[in-house]
Amino acid sequence: MTVSTEGVRVKSGSQTWRSLVELLSSMRFAISLLTLICIASVIGTVLKQHEPRGNYINQFGPFWTQVFEVTGLTGVYSAWWFMLILGFLVVSTSLCIARNTPKIITDLRSHKENIRAQSLAAFHHRATASLAAETPEAAAQRIGSMLAGAGWRVKLQQRESKGGAGEASGWMVAARAGAANKLGYIAAHSAIVLVCIGGLLDGDLIVRAQMWLGGKSVYNGGGMVADVKPEHRLPPSNPTFRGNILVSEGAQSSTAILNQGEGVVLQDLPFSIELKKFVVEYYSTGMPKLFASDIVIHDRDTGATQSARVEVNHPASYRGVEIYQSSFDDGGSSVVLQALPMQGEGKPFEIEGVIGSSSQLSNGAGGEQLTLEYTALRVINVENLGGNKTSSGADPRAVNLGSAINARLGAANKPDADKVMHNVGPSITYKLRDSAGQAREFHNYMLPVDTGDGVPVYLYGLRENPSDTFRYLRLPADEEGGVEGFMRLRAALKNERLRNLALQRYATKAVDPKRPELAQQLAASAGRALALFAGVETVSPQADGRPVGGLQAIADFMEANVPEAERTRASEVLIRILNGVLFELTQLTREQAGLAPLQPSEKTQGFMTQAVLSLSDIQMYPAPMAFELRSFNQVQASVFQVSRAPGKNVVYLGCALLILGIFAMLYVRERRVWVWLTPADAGGTQASMALSTNRKTFDSDHEFEMLKSKLIGAT
Repeated sequence: MTVSTEGVRVKSGSQTWRSLVELLSSMRFAISLLTLICIASVIGTVLKQHEPRGNYINQFGPFWTQVFEVTGLTGVYSAWWFMLILGFLVVSTSLCIARNTPKIITDLRSHKENIRAQSLAAFHHRATASLAAETPEAAAQRIGSMLAGAGWRVKLQQRESKGGAGEASGWMVAARAGAANKLGYIAAHSAIVLVCIGGLLDGDLIVRAQMWLGGKSVYNGGGMVADVKPEHRLPPSNPTFRGNILVSEGAQSSTAILNQGEGVVLQDLPFSIELKKFVVEYYSTGMPKLFASDIVIHDRDTGATQSARVEVNHPASYRGVEIYQSSFDDGGSSVVLQALPMQGEGKPFEIEGVIGSSSQLSNGAGGEQLTLEYTALRVINVENLGGNKTSSGADPRAVNLGSAINARLGAANKPDADKVMHNVGPSITYKLRDSAGQAREFHNYMLPVDTGDGVPVYLYGLRENPSDTFRYLRLPADEEGGVEGFMRLRAALKNERLRNLALQRYATKAVDPKRPELAQQLAASAGRALALFAGVETVSPQADGRPVGGLQAIADFMEANVPEAERTRASEVLIRILNGVLFELTQLTREQAGLAPLQPSEKTQGFMTQAVLSLSDIQMYPAPMAFELRSFNQVQASVFQVSRAPGKNVVYLGCALLILGIFAMLYVRERRVWVWLTPADAGGTQASMALSTNRKTFDSDHEFEMLKSKLIGAT
């Protein structure tokens, strides 16, 4: 006896396919996909996308950076698994629509007029009444007309008596309303499909497909855009893309950059963009209120030109490509910097450069080679200069560039609630990189800033890592508004001859000429304090081997040599002596420069107080020199986002259907009403009525009461 297994295999395969379709089109599968999309969207919102790898390493460390890169979390919306989820959601929702739409259409066409009359008694909304003056046919015609006039779809059915235990003869009035409720189901699910398809069209799917099928690859090198080979370029006919293009004032560009995670792909445009002028408008407070670019579009095929203005949220469009104002950048501004020596006895010098380029420097004869990288030029810097006023007991070094800089300097003063915004002028950002490749970043202001205590100061910011905030060194501005006076004082502090001369002058003026022995003692004490402050003598060296100077050296000396009970009084005396010697040293530098001596005044006192603090802090400055901005020639550039998005209209259609579908499902109630009319024994008509609705609400109760009153006169 033989048994054929072919039919079993066919049946098993059919069941497997049916089970697979059932799973893909099920509600739980779609909800699971939507949950995954929501989780991915949260990750993509919290975690910054398409940032440089170094930023992730600084914030999360090498291990998590590698995890993010492997899982594609640094570019969630272009990750392969996100595209796969969208694809499965399209399939799942499409199968759900295909499976349920025929049932919905069949249900919409049916009035369910064949319902058994006895079944009406089982409905929640039901009523009976006697119509004495009408025959069943006349009552059916009247009720049908009334329902049709109220917007119901009506169907009348005449039934004959089946005899025995069957139903009696009569008329069935079947009506339905609110069919849009079920159409809303189709519209909402179709909207999900359209939105996902639009997202797939406007995502990286087509770009990656061209790369896979067309032999394209990402580019991760450097150099000029024009030198990039064709295998890293996409043609102008590319149906969908989204990239960035930077154009400097007076220049043209026709190539956009598409980020692809491990590198970039260049997108050739069918036109070039020429930036005529970048426009920035400001409020009275100095805050920008408008960014706009006046551009000329040059068609590469026909040579035609078209002028346009691109503003934020007001893009230009040409040949199906939208041009958005994304941001702005430096287009290669030239700057002139002056180097100020912060260590040793070097002299100031000037150096010229272009933003985005670098210069090679030497730290003294035979010293370490340094690279000066010109990072950014900011012409406008709006800061909060209001609210901070020096009070007794406050840290005298408190910087008042708003709460941010106060926090960076550890100021004890807290700003008032009111803010006074001011443009404090241009600033330069640069990096100094040593021969080992390690770099520090610096941010220096061009003009002096009044930080609230009446002493204008120059701010020299620095940070070790991009994730850190800038810490600022403050140098006082002299009566000419520059730092030359302070730099002369700093140089004199390093000169032993000038220090001794200042000590002699101070001791001579401070002591009675009749007691020369006191002058010698005072000169010795002042000389020790000045040597400690200048870093000539030290209690303990810094971490890099340099001697500790400034106020910290005096504090260390006091802690090591003066009993704790006498430190406060001794410190006050020593600081008073130090201030006097530094004042005489300042007067010496002015004599050598051919300037009039400083006269005692509140302004002079403020300058000297800040100068003492700055001389103390400058000895902790980690770089051999600082660069101040002397002049510049700004060249601005616009960063445009260019996109060809065929899925945009598909998404718009999907959004419209989604709104209509949700509105229909939430606010449109599907209702059906039946009225069974049979001849009464005593003449007239016996009416039985029932109402069915997909949601039980107070509106349904009210509608039923109204219908039974109008149709059959029941109360």
